[in-house]
Amino acid sequence: MSRRGLLRLARWTVFGTTGCLTVSLTYNYFAFRHMGGQALFQGLVSATILPIVLAGPLFFYLTMKLRELAIANHRLSLAASTDSLTESLNRGAFTSAVEAHLDKGASHPRGALLVIDADQFKRINDRFGHDAGDEALREIAAAIREGARTDDLVGRLGGEEFGVYLPNAGDAEAAEIAERIRRTIHACRFAPDGVHWRLSASVGGAVFDRPIEFSELFRIADQRLYRAKMAGRNRVEMIRVGEEDEQPVTRSAAG
Repeated sequence: MSRRGLLRLARWTVFGTTGCLTVSLTYNYFAFRHMGGQALFQGLVSATILPIVLAGPLFFYLTMKLRELAIANHRLSLAASTDSLTESLNRGAFTSAVEAHLDKGASHPRGALLVIDADQFKRINDRFGHDAGDEALREIAAAIREGARTDDLVGRLGGEEFGVYLPNAGDAEAAEIAERIRRTIHACRFAPDGVHWRLSASVGGAVFDRPIEFSELFRIADQRLYRAKMAGRNRVEMIRVGEEDEQPVTRSAAG
């Protein structure tokens, strides 16, 4: 247990015991005060000793159990919202978190959604097996987190597809982050069975500055991902919401 946890445990034990002691002394004082000095003294002594002997260990035990329950609930919550393979948010948790951000920032909407898909991932599974494929996904997820900002949301949407939500990101910053993620993935050292295999991913992104639903934002970003795939993979395609029929905000590819 950490020092902070021990201090919290001690604090609740002391507070609980002090509360019981106060109640016990108050009750015994009013119960024995008419019986004379000796009886009152004995009543107050017993009212002091019993709470210390009984309440202290009891509150310590209850506080320990409550803390264990809180830790267990936290672990269950993490397990329910996290993809165990990549340690990213799972699709449901990612979608809910992005929707919460969109609702919270409805009065000042600004941000971007990236949809990232590993290129030719099936070839890794077919040639090296699913264990190698799982390791590739872990490498890609780690590279995405490395390329993203601290406050960005990273989730695995399914299979080899990931999502990154960039709160308050404008055109230039979103494009820069998307390109950094692409480069970081491409620089991964991945060598299944000792064979060097160059990982790459295509990135589609949608930048918005107006209220928007997650489903629409995802649809637009996913369309840009499709364009990145069709244009040769290992590239970034970005667009601003509302300008889907115009030129993209940015387009970059491996040089």
